[in-house]
Amino acid sequence: MRRTLITAACAVVTATTAFAVPASAGPTSSGQASEYVVLYKEGVSLDKARAAVKAAGGTIVRENADVGVATVRSATTDFAARARSQGALDGAAGNRVIGRAPKTGKVTKQFAVEKEGRGQTAGATAAKSHGKGEEPLASLQWDMKQINATAKGSYKVEPGDRRVTVGVIDTGVDGSHPDIKPNFNRALSRNFTTDVPVDANGDEIDGPCEAEPDKSCNDPADVDENEHGTHVASTIASPRNGLGMAGVAPNVSLVNLRAGQDSGYFFLQPSVDALTYAGKNGIDVVNMSYYIDPWLFNCGNNPADSPADQAEQRTVIEATNRALNFAYEHGVTLVAAAGNEAIDYTKTNTDATSPDFASEPGEAPYERQIPPSCLSLPGEGDHVIPVSSTGVSKRKAYYSSFGKGYIAVAAPGGDKYDTADQKLDDKAGIWAAYPESIARERGELNADGTPNTPRVVRSCKGGTCAYYQSIQGTSMASPHAAGVAALIVSRYGKRDRGNGGLTLSPAIVRSVLTGTAAETPCPAGGSYTYTRYVKQADGSFQKVVATHACEGSKKYNGFYGSGIIDAFNAVKR
Repeated sequence: MRRTLITAACAVVTATTAFAVPASAGPTSSGQASEYVVLYKEGVSLDKARAAVKAAGGTIVRENADVGVATVRSATTDFAARARSQGALDGAAGNRVIGRAPKTGKVTKQFAVEKEGRGQTAGATAAKSHGKGEEPLASLQWDMKQINATAKGSYKVEPGDRRVTVGVIDTGVDGSHPDIKPNFNRALSRNFTTDVPVDANGDEIDGPCEAEPDKSCNDPADVDENEHGTHVASTIASPRNGLGMAGVAPNVSLVNLRAGQDSGYFFLQPSVDALTYAGKNGIDVVNMSYYIDPWLFNCGNNPADSPADQAEQRTVIEATNRALNFAYEHGVTLVAAAGNEAIDYTKTNTDATSPDFASEPGEAPYERQIPPSCLSLPGEGDHVIPVSSTGVSKRKAYYSSFGKGYIAVAAPGGDKYDTADQKLDDKAGIWAAYPESIARERGELNADGTPNTPRVVRSCKGGTCAYYQSIQGTSMASPHAAGVAALIVSRYGKRDRGNGGLTLSPAIVRSVLTGTAAETPCPAGGSYTYTRYVKQADGSFQKVVATHACEGSKKYNGFYGSGIIDAFNAVKR
């Protein structure tokens, strides 16, 4: 399980402070201790804010003074309400319960779209011979061809500059993967999470810390026991080293800014801390392929929500936007996945998945109507570039969310049903680095190390072997755009006097990214009907049909935004 070394992170993030937690902050006879994220009122002194937390019955565990957010523990059952009544505080959001015994079974955040194809045990995927200057598995990378990030395209003009840093705010990055290690900046990488063994209902989330080799809830900043972050990082910047495959920007530096749990949950405080760290440490671009739990959409005044839940969601919105603005104002280009819900974010939708994590006993998801005013974060946050997903035919992927006024650009994220027979094919997904330890744990490798499933491939060079897997999702589209953003900074950036790297205004990066994208019109007739034949457990196929409506012009529309990104166009002078 990936965990955070809080003291190490705080040593670099000078405005993030770790506080000693007295024994009384844990469970007491008066109640179960819970953890909250508390938002300080803007303009209030730290002393007054800290005093207000204490008056509400809380003990500060960690504090991010840059944006006025603190992690607080309290055994007071009405702490959130008491915090909201304090004049020096703007709100509180539940985080987790401390010290509850787990039930049997384990809860993990579900990524159904990204897991398509998992469990296959027949067949193998083989790459075709590669051309001059190409990596061994380049023939599998239809995605790089779609955006002209190839040996004959952007690589020849601008492969990236090592002084440009891309922060991967995700579930962690396997810094030892042979096709990530050459570009991995271990010194700048941080882990902002602490393992969550169980939720407030006693369901196991990340599992007991005692199961870890060091018996702690803190992991180093160079591991990924989920897979998601490693895949994202590889798409951005796997090097051209004669092994496996290359990323969009093969010469830039990767920085792991872990904000996601092993289970795939992303909570508010780690996200805020990762963004402020990026701003304070000269990170040029960050990729955010996730949404902040427990609310898929945050609504400040949805009548379907209780007053307490409304207040919690307002806290999530304000805290996230403070962090996004802080990063943006410090030169960070913000790129995010558009979402895999296959819905138009600019219309009224129904959400029955939130809250997806129990921060209070008895909490469970419930159905509610979501108007466009509600925000999925960080994707709909301030200054963020939301990216929709395309398949190999350049159609918007069947799962990709969309919306005119929401989507900035589109990028390849894979669509495993974008095939001639409309049945799943891993070749239509996005191939990128895969931690070997996870492949072995899942039984996807034979005794000799060769893959036994078509969704995993291997590449070897000089006795070193690396593994890669096929996944689909807007999580896979976003890093393509982040990679192009890094190329733009590499090509047009100026020397950063603060850290000796390169820097470029995020507004300029966005302008170049959108302005050089390949304009792509809505489908003929203004909509697209998707047909998929989904394999069932008994071997039969179920036909699934859905129609999505596209609004807008060729120049800008709800499926593609300003168009499909183009790495070569972005860097050619």
